[in-house]
Amino acid sequence: MSRTVDVEIYGQRYAIRGEADEEYIRRVAHYVDDHMRRLASGMRTATPVKLAVLTAVNLAHQLFESEKKRRQGEADLERRMEVLMESIEEQIPTSLLR
Repeated sequence: MSRTVDVEIYGQRYAIRGEADEEYIRRVAHYVDDHMRRLASGMRTATPVKLAVLTAVNLAHQLFESEKKRRQGEADLERRMEVLMESIEEQIPTSLLR
């Protein structure tokens, strides 16, 4: 069921329509607002549009880094599983493997 949730991001009101839970939508909006405000605090002049673009780029970077770490973790887990399987196979007598 689609719903509309009113949120405020960087001083602007937005009506966000979606199927997500209202609390989740508010959490996401707060996250974006907080990110924009932190970026703005480190800049002398920043228009809302410039902050929005920098925030989007920054969040995309965080997403890509998280995805990279997830893939690396999966690869590490796969390597550890292979080593574990090899170790187990070494411990099993050859006659049982046939």
